[in-house]
Amino acid sequence: MLQVAAYCRVSTDQEDQLHSLESQRSYFEAYIHRNPQWQLAGIYADEGISGTSVRKRLAFQQMISDARQGRFQLLLTKEISRFARNTLDSIYYTRQLKQWGVGVLFLQDNINTLDPDAELRLTILASIAQEESRKTSDRVKWGQKRRMEQGVVFGRSMLGYDVREGQLLLNEKGAQTVRLIFHLFVVEGMGTHAIARQLQQQGIPTCRGLPQWSNTAVLRTLRNEKYCGDLVQKKTFTPDYLTHQKKRNQGQEELVILRNHHPPIVPRELWEQAQEELARREALARRKKSRHSGRCGLSGKIFCGFCGAPFICRSCPRKSGELYRAWRCREAARHGRLRFNQEGPPSGCLCRQVNHLFLLKIIAKTASILATNRAAITQQLLQVLRQVLEDRRQELPLPDDNWSRLKQRQLRLVEAYLDGEVCREDYLLLSKQYDRQLACPNSPKPENVSPSGLLETLSQEIHAALWEGKGSEIFCGALLDHIVIYEKERMDLYFRGLDFPLHLTASLLMEELVPETAD
Repeated sequence: MLQVAAYCRVSTDQEDQLHSLESQRSYFEAYIHRNPQWQLAGIYADEGISGTSVRKRLAFQQMISDARQGRFQLLLTKEISRFARNTLDSIYYTRQLKQWGVGVLFLQDNINTLDPDAELRLTILASIAQEESRKTSDRVKWGQKRRMEQGVVFGRSMLGYDVREGQLLLNEKGAQTVRLIFHLFVVEGMGTHAIARQLQQQGIPTCRGLPQWSNTAVLRTLRNEKYCGDLVQKKTFTPDYLTHQKKRNQGQEELVILRNHHPPIVPRELWEQAQEELARREALARRKKSRHSGRCGLSGKIFCGFCGAPFICRSCPRKSGELYRAWRCREAARHGRLRFNQEGPPSGCLCRQVNHLFLLKIIAKTASILATNRAAITQQLLQVLRQVLEDRRQELPLPDDNWSRLKQRQLRLVEAYLDGEVCREDYLLLSKQYDRQLACPNSPKPENVSPSGLLETLSQEIHAALWEGKGSEIFCGALLDHIVIYEKERMDLYFRGLDFPLHLTASLLMEELVPETAD
């Protein structure tokens, strides 16, 4: 008996769509039972999930996991758009299933992936389905923007306002809390932590009815322009309709701004005073605090292509006992491989861990391929560094005592680093040099060190980090916007300054890479 499974999906959770899902289930059960050579192995169904990505389609992920374990040999689905609207996903997963001996039969499109010409026809129809998704996304975004321009509010209720049918309605109980927050901050000069503590002590609930306040919630209230009567929308946007990941709008798309859109809770003058005070305090905090972060350069930039969770870095032991760094999906690290619970939502994830050095080599290698004028970029970096060093040299005092002079220069270097005028790598390099000179009285004086020799050394370091594929962690972190990892052999790289992702597959990832870094 051939073990046969079926996959069905609807893109919304509306009642008529759920009826359609039940109809698909019944149809597949009857279709499989009519064939005496087939046995039903299971029906996988995703409700209210878009087909442009597999990240949140838990039933789809479970289906792939079961296919890998050989629980069925044939998969039925209604049409290509039900399986995936992403061309890359359609080809990738049908190939994977075929490698495991599982064929996919698209009933309405009359395609069986085990046929010799199936991939050609599948590619054409999958591209059509993906283009239809793009057009649908553009139509939805266009319609939403027109409604925003008409004053329709998109979003949820907040402290002081209830959102109903696209309108902001005043909530007087919450409005009193908003007025209190602005009064404490502007008039009484309290900090956000102190305000949160006082609200909590007085038993005033948050907008969600919780007793616990945080300084972040207070900051969001103080920065929200809705409380002075204005409405600003499209603060976030979705650059890629395939991934559905939202990004903060920093000028990529036009904001929709409507002044005096609704009754304000606080006077505009008070709100503007709060913004000025926030700017003053933030500027003061920046002067007192170093900008350097001790986190890994890739932290917060790696995401799972299956469940969307961020990756976390861990230390893993080899068989020899040596430790190495690796990245793994947070859900997989917490709950292991994806499993379905009888009670509650599924837990875990299918994505596997990836070696840290492997990722650095991938980023550096891709950057070296993208670079068009390496010498010009290196010279620009050196020119900035040369100017910074020259400015600092002119500002340094020249006392008679050699040790005092070195100490003064070291302090100037620290100030330049804290002000953001010198990057961390240059700071560490020059700081070590001063430490050696201070420790050894007979060593060459700073004024006798050749600037051209120093710049030549830095030029070699920059060239090695950027173009020789050594995978400098700081450089890779600065160059990369984020990575979406689906499998170790498939990932999407988003570089800063590029409006499109780079889709990397197994053949590209493994080319010219050292095998020892890929375990």
